[in-house]
Amino acid sequence: MQDSPLSASPYEVLGVASNVNEEELRKAYRRMLRVTHPDTGGDPVRFDAVQRAWVLVGTSEARARYDRGGPGAGSTPSHTWTAQAAGPRRDSRPTARSHGHPGGWSRERYLVLMREWVGRGRPLSDPYDPALVRSAPRDIRHLLANALAEEVTARQVATLGIGFSVWHDIATSAAGPSLPPKLDHVVLGPTGLFALQSEDWGGEVRIKRGELIGEALNGEQPMHDLAVRAKSVSKAAKVKFTGLLIVVPDDAAPSSLEVLGKSRGAVTALVTQSRLPGVLRDGLPGAARIGGTELFEVRTRLQAAVRFV
Repeated sequence: MQDSPLSASPYEVLGVASNVNEEELRKAYRRMLRVTHPDTGGDPVRFDAVQRAWVLVGTSEARARYDRGGPGAGSTPSHTWTAQAAGPRRDSRPTARSHGHPGGWSRERYLVLMREWVGRGRPLSDPYDPALVRSAPRDIRHLLANALAEEVTARQVATLGIGFSVWHDIATSAAGPSLPPKLDHVVLGPTGLFALQSEDWGGEVRIKRGELIGEALNGEQPMHDLAVRAKSVSKAAKVKFTGLLIVVPDDAAPSSLEVLGKSRGAVTALVTQSRLPGVLRDGLPGAARIGGTELFEVRTRLQAAVRFV
């Protein structure tokens, strides 16, 4: 997950401050190699991360490049995280009907909080500068990570074809300190009506008793929160969701599709970004399908009820 704003920095992987001197950095690297080495009972994933971290900051030249956020091994150009305008399509096949601005609310909120954190009156020439992003509090970086995840999902669902309709950034009446006032995506097609939440926590998640868990979650209950958002939209539009999906980066889940259970009759699942189009085309196991006049009626109700944030 090296391109995520929530990815741990090399200094965090090595367990040192970013201003540590070269000798202390080298000691930390050797210590972490011993701790994480698989031959001594360590975690192979963490062992690989330690080695990658050393490539990024192990020499004075590489460290200077990384600290500047400039070009170099593993560095992330700021344009990677900047909102990109849609370019000309090379594929002439019809795309899904799409409405709304995917990731728009998250990006807008990110920019507001980033400016507040930097300080009023201080210049902010590039809010996506990698060094600046890495130094920001986690809640600010999480907003940018989610905006990027929502944009990936939007590109994926656009490939579903003309038989599908998609709404992005739908306003909901369900909100709270940890519950943004929106549902990321609603997808309607012959295989059902799906509520989608695009997430990137910067780490792997697992399933336990119908909910997601993981060190990166900080006590969040993503599937419960998605069900609350979906219920709000369902009530406003007088429709019934057949599937609730949390979409995560490909390396953030133990497998590409994990069914969690059911919530108010809707099948709940964790799905990776690359697997998402196939799941939506094929449908979820045990989820009801929508066809004929019912599909037209559900689309009409959603069009009349959906409001965007």
